Amino acid sequence: MTKANTHQPKIGFLEHFSILEDGRQQSKVQFPLDEVLLLVLCAVISGANGWVETATWGKKKLSFLRRFLAYTYGTPSHDQLGNIFAVLDAKQFQQCFIDWVTSLKKALREVVAVDGKTLRRAFDKGGDQGYVHMVSAWCAEQRLVLGQTKVAEKSNEITAIPALLELLSIEGAIVTIDAMGCQREIAEKIREKKADYILALKGNQGTLREDVEAFFQKQKALGFALLKVDQYETVEKDHGRLETRRITVFTDIEPLQKRHQWPGLEALIMVEYEASGIVTRNETRYFIASFVASAKEFAAFIRDHWGIENGLHWVMDMAFRDDECRIRTRNAPANFATIKHAASNLLRTSKGKESLQLKRHIAAWDTDFLYNVIAC
Repeated sequence: MTKANTHQPKIGFLEHFSILEDGRQQSKVQFPLDEVLLLVLCAVISGANGWVETATWGKKKLSFLRRFLAYTYGTPSHDQLGNIFAVLDAKQFQQCFIDWVTSLKKALREVVAVDGKTLRRAFDKGGDQGYVHMVSAWCAEQRLVLGQTKVAEKSNEITAIPALLELLSIEGAIVTIDAMGCQREIAEKIREKKADYILALKGNQGTLREDVEAFFQKQKALGFALLKVDQYETVEKDHGRLETRRITVFTDIEPLQKRHQWPGLEALIMVEYEASGIVTRNETRYFIASFVASAKEFAAFIRDHWGIENGLHWVMDMAFRDDECRIRTRNAPANFATIKHAASNLLRTSKGKESLQLKRHIAAWDTDFLYNVIAC
């Protein structure tokens, strides 16, 4: 990769991508990889959602890009951008991204929510690629994407989650995953990484879900009088309905621990939800955890998990038009998704209280703002 002159500002993002292998024949390379990456990152921050927009932005903002790197031959066309991103190794690309994020985030005892999302327009009707499904890790408190991995063809999140966890630096974190990720191998991987877990329970773990539900119902029938229990309740008014959540936590669970031998199991959690209004709705959910905390703390951790829906998935759809993106060739969808997550992280950590969508507009209008976003 080409080097910037000493008087030009350093780009922390590019420094972590310097080890990314360029599969092109070097004798034929016209556009160095660092120039391509900087172009795409800046264009996406400034509102580009595809290759044509990115290529056009590069031609219009070439003088800005040359404040950082040489761009001797200008910037690539949209076809060239697609071809370059298609051949870059997606696993190595995401590892560079994760290394970069690790340098940004603080080491805190916080929730890391893991969840999947389908890129609905990244579907090659004439080729051999189906829908692209990405699994992402979201740092709830710092509101940063920590990493993501593409779910392999003819596979599912169960195999992708351990692969993503292996790459992440999550020591001391609390990893939360929905019922799809309630697997022994995943729990073992989390504990191996010196992190804790809260896993939602459904019927995909033999009798574990049934036994936990029976345990809670028995204790509830006895008025929670025989075993030590911690409870917490919240009542909120939202959209014309009254929402009540009761969280019950048991940590005296030795019989279940012995029967199921679940890795690191220390606590059982029941969340009872009731919404009353025009329509009344009741729901009970069960969770297992590898650590002991109060019911109030568990309530906060569980609610933090659902922040990945509004804080990441919804934002990527609304601000970055994820579901409209037509990039679909080979590794390009996964690599472009990683660039969008990098842009999201940079915009979130930039100064100002504007929404991400508005910040993208500001970056397009004000190159000084864009400069401050990326020159770190």
